[in-house]
Amino acid sequence: MAGVLTVTVTSVGVYRRSLPLRRTIYTTRAICSSISSSKCYSRMGWNSLQRMSTVLPSRKLVIRAARIESEGVSLGFRAPDFELPEPLTGKTWKLDDFEPYPALLVMFICNHCPFVKHLKKDIVKISNFYMKKGLAVIAISSNSATTHPQDGPDFMAEDAKMFNYPFPYLYDESQDVARDFGAVCTPEFFLFKKDGRRPFELVYHGQFDDSRPSNNVRITGRDLCLAIDSVLSGQPVPSFQKPSVGCSIKWNPE
Repeated sequence: MAGVLTVTVTSVGVYRRSLPLRRTIYTTRAICSSISSSKCYSRMGWNSLQRMSTVLPSRKLVIRAARIESEGVSLGFRAPDFELPEPLTGKTWKLDDFEPYPALLVMFICNHCPFVKHLKKDIVKISNFYMKKGLAVIAISSNSATTHPQDGPDFMAEDAKMFNYPFPYLYDESQDVARDFGAVCTPEFFLFKKDGRRPFELVYHGQFDDSRPSNNVRITGRDLCLAIDSVLSGQPVPSFQKPSVGCSIKWNPE
């Protein structure tokens, strides 16, 4: 589902200036001729202490971002193998590194997306909370550094350090991992559970919560937290799951 994220900014500017007596006539004429939308009540003889206030019109700032929903990846889908570098540490991570964990949360995010920025602090908060309970968490950026250099590995390392990410933030330069997962947007959440020696299987592929950058809904992480709680307590995860909404992944130009 594509769309446009619109942010309205209302700015009111007030122009104020005292008019010196010696320059009253000339300044008054200049102001009258330059402000066509305001009435000038006198061309001459303004009192030197009089002030003129002009209210600038409101303006609407439109920020365009490709808005898309996560697509229906079938529940029960097995986590694909991956081998990706972590720009912050230089370490390479593989799916096998998370073998001992009962559940794995894979998040596709990036640096610049307003939908990710909106949730970033709460993603860190929830990750810290559940990692202490045994959840494994990783984040992956698959955005093209060619079209969006601010999402490149150097900036990823800065972002991970700035927000103190408790999870590895991995770089999918080839974008093959995003394709293997079926990821299409940022943020996008894949929660896998593991029973014994069985491979990780997808149990949740939905939104963080109902909050969006422009809808004034409080961020709670409710949807994702309920799914994680269910997995860690051995309870089934509800099959009705609202898709995540965010910016489209920025694919490499062909």
